[in-house]
Amino acid sequence: MNLRDEKITCIGVVGSGAMGIGIAQVAAVAGCRVFVYDNNAAAMERARTNLGSALNKLQEKGKLSDAGAILNNVSFVDSVAALKECGLVIEAVVENPDVKKNVFREVEKVVSDACVLATNTSSLSVTSIAAVCAKPERFLGIHFFNPAPLMALVEVVPAIQTQPELVEEICNLMKDWGKTPVVAKDTPGFIVNRLARPFYGEALRILEEGIADIATIDWAMTEIGGFRMGPFTLMDFIGHDVNYVVTETVFQAFYYDSRYRPSIIQKRLLEAQWLGRKSGKGFYNYAAGTAQPEPIKNVTLGQQIVDRIVAMLINEAVDALYLGIASAADLETAMTKGVNYPKGLLQWCDEWGADYCLRRLDCEYNLYHDDRYRASFLLRKHAFENKKFL
Repeated sequence: MNLRDEKITCIGVVGSGAMGIGIAQVAAVAGCRVFVYDNNAAAMERARTNLGSALNKLQEKGKLSDAGAILNNVSFVDSVAALKECGLVIEAVVENPDVKKNVFREVEKVVSDACVLATNTSSLSVTSIAAVCAKPERFLGIHFFNPAPLMALVEVVPAIQTQPELVEEICNLMKDWGKTPVVAKDTPGFIVNRLARPFYGEALRILEEGIADIATIDWAMTEIGGFRMGPFTLMDFIGHDVNYVVTETVFQAFYYDSRYRPSIIQKRLLEAQWLGRKSGKGFYNYAAGTAQPEPIKNVTLGQQIVDRIVAMLINEAVDALYLGIASAADLETAMTKGVNYPKGLLQWCDEWGADYCLRRLDCEYNLYHDDRYRASFLLRKHAFENKKFL
């Protein structure tokens, strides 16, 4: 199986939600013929309208020469049988393993043996989904980030059954589509959703302890830490129906490791259906005319908040490197391209010094006696040996 020789130009996308139609747009703009299948006709009609609007806006901005021609390359089909000529089929349906498995059972009945099958899951086991396929060796994860046309990063995740050569071929295909691929081991959360958990989790812990309020924590992480969004603004932006569920999924998948423990505060928002921007209320109230809370701009407090959260992020990145989740280069790329961190976490560790990071974590561990603050063996080793990661 060699994608470069086969020159895949026919792509199938199952699911016409925001992610599915975003992937379809990326492939179509790259010159591919795209077939979008969804069993919800109304959803497909909305997707067709949204795609047309998005392409027209790009043409108005001078980023496309002919939006109509690209739109004509996208067919919205009402039967999975219409995907039979595709060389690659990407599933982008609800994050439910049973639903995804059923999709591939049906797709595999109609596509050729040479067709590559891929899931866009953000946190489920790629290996588990691959196992339902008759030819699991042609299956892998291709995880785009939302919105797919704008976000450069794509996580390529081989299952344990995946033919090794397929990984490089898919990475090359993603580059052809103008994306930046990184390769991640099939572990919960892959790279980004694993490494980013402390950005939310530790901020929530600080809030729970009454150390600072949401506005102050967000101010500290943006103004002092250099992040584009504070954790509470970002959780509201993502939506608690997505962000909380990913946290809970990762927590369960890691056998309830305390590093990934969800927050009751965020769970209550989800239960109240205060989902963030999409519902008009979350940590913040987005109703027109509502005054937003003002932060306490105490630089000393702000620096303590940044140091605590960033130390946890660094530790997660170092542990991912130690466990072979990805290469150092891919870990850095994932966090700068996938969630727009001001710098890679390994670079941040090198600038701070592994010894400082270790002392910061050990201080929290000695204070709380909570296993969430345990330092990675590799961080401890680098601190003792005065070594850098990059």
